[in-house]
Amino acid sequence: MMQNTAHDLGISKNLGRYSDAIEVSGHPRWLFTAGTPGITPSGEVPEGIEAQTRLCWANILRALTEARMTTADLVKVTTTLVNADDIAPYARIRAEILGDARPAFMLQVVNQLVRPDLLLEVEVIAATA
Repeated sequence: MMQNTAHDLGISKNLGRYSDAIEVSGHPRWLFTAGTPGITPSGEVPEGIEAQTRLCWANILRALTEARMTTADLVKVTTTLVNADDIAPYARIRAEILGDARPAFMLQVVNQLVRPDLLLEVEVIAATA
């Protein structure tokens, strides 16, 4: 029987009524994160794409850890940026964090996210046996 487990990172409470990540049991186990921004559980958003990118990925790594997964389990990464000039610094930090992991990847640039101080959000899907 499949069972879902919500992982509350404290991020969603600052933005809306949703779960930060949902783990689906079974074989394989799946983890789906919401669009995760560079925001602290207390709602603070650092300035600049580099600081927000590092915090965003720290939030995602925390969700993976809570689900007993690592970046090696990533299947898909979807990134949303609000400024095309931020692609290079984002990609550099993402490569540093992911190392040898090579999930499918999609990047899009939009005019604005749910809050105007957010410069990016990243959504991941991970799976493990």
